[in-house]
Amino acid sequence: MNFAHTRIHRALKLLTQGRGSRLVSAGLCVAMLSACTLSPDYHRPEVSTPAQFKQAEGWTQANPSDAIARGAWWEIYGDKQLDALVEELNRSNQTVAQYEAQYRQAQALVRSSRASLFPSLNLTTSKNRSAQGTGSSSSSLSNNSSGIRDTYNAQLGVSWEIDLWGKLRETMNANESSAEASLADMAAIRLSQQSELVQNYLQLRVIDAQKRLLEATVAAYERSLKMNENQYRAGVAGPDAVAQARTQLKSTQADLIDLAWQRAQYENAIAVLMGKAPADFALAASNEIPALPQVPLSLPSQLLERRPDIASAERKVMAANSNIGVSRAAYFPDLSLSMNGGYSSSSFNNWIELPNRYWSVGPQLALTLFDAGKRSAEVDRTVAVYDQTVAQYRQTVLDGFKEVENYLVQLKVYGDEAVVRQEALDAARESLRLTENQYKAGLIGYLDVVNVQTTALSNERSVLTLLQGRLVASVQLIAALGGGWDVGRDLVVE
Repeated sequence: MNFAHTRIHRALKLLTQGRGSRLVSAGLCVAMLSACTLSPDYHRPEVSTPAQFKQAEGWTQANPSDAIARGAWWEIYGDKQLDALVEELNRSNQTVAQYEAQYRQAQALVRSSRASLFPSLNLTTSKNRSAQGTGSSSSSLSNNSSGIRDTYNAQLGVSWEIDLWGKLRETMNANESSAEASLADMAAIRLSQQSELVQNYLQLRVIDAQKRLLEATVAAYERSLKMNENQYRAGVAGPDAVAQARTQLKSTQADLIDLAWQRAQYENAIAVLMGKAPADFALAASNEIPALPQVPLSLPSQLLERRPDIASAERKVMAANSNIGVSRAAYFPDLSLSMNGGYSSSSFNNWIELPNRYWSVGPQLALTLFDAGKRSAEVDRTVAVYDQTVAQYRQTVLDGFKEVENYLVQLKVYGDEAVVRQEALDAARESLRLTENQYKAGLIGYLDVVNVQTTALSNERSVLTLLQGRLVASVQLIAALGGGWDVGRDLVVE
């Protein structure tokens, strides 16, 4: 700081002693001085980062060739229709559009603050009519009229605030960091919307599979009801078997009807996410469910770069750090240079002529001597804001670690459960086959068949519901890992 003070003192001496070109040269000299930045040196806030996730055992480690690292993370599910839906979301989602507009506002602030580092040039022209009394109160009207005077002015002015203490530059840095945070916020909301659409799509496809299962079951139960009705008319079966078959059929038909509104909700949600009215969108049923992908797992330290919400939180810390320097600069004087020149005349005809020329040039120092502690309070406020953003950053990192751990353990538990559920389903299918054979042989009543059929159907639906949960959890894990967002590649502010 002492060396900077000496350089500034020399520049000010030139400003006060010279004229004309010397003044301009001195101004350039001051502008070229390295501005004294009064904000603290920025360092990323320290966070406790584990060496690996607690639930990482058994997961594939991520590498640059993995699908998630390429950006279009949803392609890992291998569904072309899903790819097309997400691309439409990227173009037309209105929530993302709001954040994109906020980002453009932040970019405009960056350009505005950058412009404040340069001189401003202004041109003004005016015509003024003025009068001054020239006699006593009893003077004639003609004498008063003779005091009226027209003045024509044309002035070209240059003003320049020299950024001695880094106030303007730190303001620009704060705005740039805020713009980067806004860009990261836009990436975070886009990832959230993409994740929501993919989850809705996968759940809709599982409902399609449940619908196919129930439709096949209803057809089987209709055949069973017809068989029991025929046996009742032939006197082989009693009315209780018919009643049981009809009850089973109607209950399953009700479950099938219930799926219609569930599917419609997911379809409508997908339409809105793509920026469309639900009435203008329909998604045909599919016979395929996207396969559960193998999600490559990044290291906890990489999460700080891959998650846009963490990047946004850090950029807000950077902006708060720069704002400390802006508030501290208020203790030092502002130096500005101004040059004005033009023509002033009482006659329009000879307005722009050499005798009517005027000019002025000079520096100006402005310093607040007393403000009753206002500047000190502002410094304390900016320091407190910085501490707040640091705490928010650390909490965001902790939340990110928690989400990844939660989805890892969820998928692990679901995977273990899926093995047992499949075994239960295989046993239920075998039990149903044996029970139906016994019924056909006349060894057991139809009530035994109904009970086993109900158990088998429940196990079929449980396996599909579990698959739905695993697919959704895989999407949530990918989003928790940051999707395909990369701070080094995507965080660019123009």
